[in-house]
Amino acid sequence: MLTKKEQRLRRARQTRIRIANQGVARLSVNRTNLHIYATVISGCGTKVLASASTAEAEVRTTLGASGKGGNAAAAQLIGKRIAEKAKAAGVEKVAFDRAGFAYHGRVKALAEAAREAGLQF
Repeated sequence: MLTKKEQRLRRARQTRIRIANQGVARLSVNRTNLHIYATVISGCGTKVLASASTAEAEVRTTLGASGKGGNAAAAQLIGKRIAEKAKAAGVEKVAFDRAGFAYHGRVKALAEAAREAGLQF
């Protein structure tokens, strides 16, 4: 019997193999109870081109005194921020890697905010 985390990582592995075959930059998302992290990784998978998270000092001040990064509003902020950073790094098209997480809630909010900010996937 696989644990919940092992099941998620198994799903993530299959997605990463598919994305690696495409050879495009990938927007990888990781979610914890308190924070959400987004990273744009080069097509060969060796170099981080841009990253954003609710753990950053700038973002925490934007989120207010509570500094809550575990909600959809924070995920939208990170989606917008990662799109801006990726464009600054010269990346327009990415493959969305949700790392085995369901496309729902915070992950969905981040993806839609990144799309609205001009990132294509």
